[in-house]
Amino acid sequence: MSLPRRALSRRALLSTAGATALLAVAAPPVLASPRPRPRPRIATSAIRQIPLQGAVNVRDLGGYGTYDGERVRYGLVYRGDHLGKLTDADVATLGGLGLSRVVDFRIPLEVQYDGADRLPAGVAAVSRSVTDNGLYGRLLAAIGSRDPVRQEEMLGGGRAAAFMTEVYRTFVTDADNRARFGATLRELAAPGAAPQLYHCTSGKDRTGWASWLLLMLVGVPEGAATEDYLASNTFRAAYDARVREGLKQGGLMQNPDLIIPLQEVRQEYLDAALAEVQAGYGTLFRYVTEGLGLDLRTLVGLRDRLVG
Repeated sequence: MSLPRRALSRRALLSTAGATALLAVAAPPVLASPRPRPRPRIATSAIRQIPLQGAVNVRDLGGYGTYDGERVRYGLVYRGDHLGKLTDADVATLGGLGLSRVVDFRIPLEVQYDGADRLPAGVAAVSRSVTDNGLYGRLLAAIGSRDPVRQEEMLGGGRAAAFMTEVYRTFVTDADNRARFGATLRELAAPGAAPQLYHCTSGKDRTGWASWLLLMLVGVPEGAATEDYLASNTFRAAYDARVREGLKQGGLMQNPDLIIPLQEVRQEYLDAALAEVQAGYGTLFRYVTEGLGLDLRTLVGLRDRLVG
């Protein structure tokens, strides 16, 4: 499918026809037939990670090129993993970003286990739980059992990966999830809004879906949006390996590799969400307008504020 690369004037963008053209650029329809996987458009090394001691997957979403030759602005939208273990130095680093609010997609069980966010003074903490479909509780139950047979029954034989695909489907099918993703994107489109950060526990699934949508909606090619999603595997690899080694050394799991499908992001997980978009809405445009409740002016606002 060939996508237009022309730039659109502000007047054209604000018209109904112009906004529809914008979505044709920014959000190509989900196709029912198989298609080649898009190639990444930006090296992982070029992604701007925010160096912190207590979190490993906090990144600036700026820098990506769009179809019409513009770039996503740095310093406006950040994505991350949970911020409950930040050091004082980390909090100071966040303070330098000029954040106005931090949106937390975690459910109460995750907050209870990992702690509330540590944030700079004056930054609004917004709890906006997106269900993990029981993932966190399942993981705690499996590890807490210390039983290799039960762990294999719960996570082995492809069951962990299958569970992850179900989690991603709920991003699209669950009405509360749609409302919370929609609210987050709507806030990011507000004219003159100060920088914001959103996160979940690992910064890869709920955060990954929100970030993929945002990049697509502002006109970033699908290959680059998908690479940003998959980059969590790079940023989390060392930390996740230490977690698995700790589980083994601590006698909690004989085979900690069982949790790798839960630690990783995979193309198949993203595809599961997109299959639900196709089944329920037909196109990404209808998903964001009807499913997430974003009107054309909001979609134009995202592009206007974040790209240039």
